[in-house]
Amino acid sequence: MDPRVLSPLDRLLELADCGLRGSFARPAASRPTPGEPAAMTADPARRQAAALMRVNHAGEIAAQGLYHGQALTARAPETRAALRRAADEEGDHLAWCRERLDELGSRPSLLNPLWYAGSVAIGALAGLFGDRASLGFMAETERQVEGHLAHHLERLPTDDARSRAIVEQMQADEVSHGRSAIAAGAAELPEPVPRLMRMTARVMTGTAYWI
Repeated sequence: MDPRVLSPLDRLLELADCGLRGSFARPAASRPTPGEPAAMTADPARRQAAALMRVNHAGEIAAQGLYHGQALTARAPETRAALRRAADEEGDHLAWCRERLDELGSRPSLLNPLWYAGSVAIGALAGLFGDRASLGFMAETERQVEGHLAHHLERLPTDDARSRAIVEQMQADEVSHGRSAIAAGAAELPEPVPRLMRMTARVMTGTAYWI
């Protein structure tokens, strides 16, 4: 357990720092980037790959925001630690997507700070319903992200082995995170909640593809 006792202002500044670092910095991953470094010079395939990886990068920004927000309102120290651990592991995905964007000569979404701030608010709200509901929200998030990544694997150019390797490893990690949440006691969410989550995700992914 973290021995520090943080004030509300400390926690707010910590979240702001995480959001700014994730949005603008080039974070270092704890694991090597999957696949071999490779650039794509043929358009429009390069633009298509870059747009999809920008969406994935924005999704990882949002995932970190969700888990940080949920950790903020978690009741049990064990739940808070599990959420923070998941956010840290998602940091590898963030670094991999940013590296691939650089290789493709592209950029992250300009709205990343908005995705992070909105996700923190949603995550904090989910945590207020209790730890089992919060873990259920985590499990459903990972389930939807897994499907989203499967769709991206279908849309990525067939010769973009680097991006495909990154997305495949991200997908495997999301499955593991979802299983961990279920094993920790995740509650099943009522149907309107997953539907609303899907609608919110479509707005973010559709916007991040272009902006």
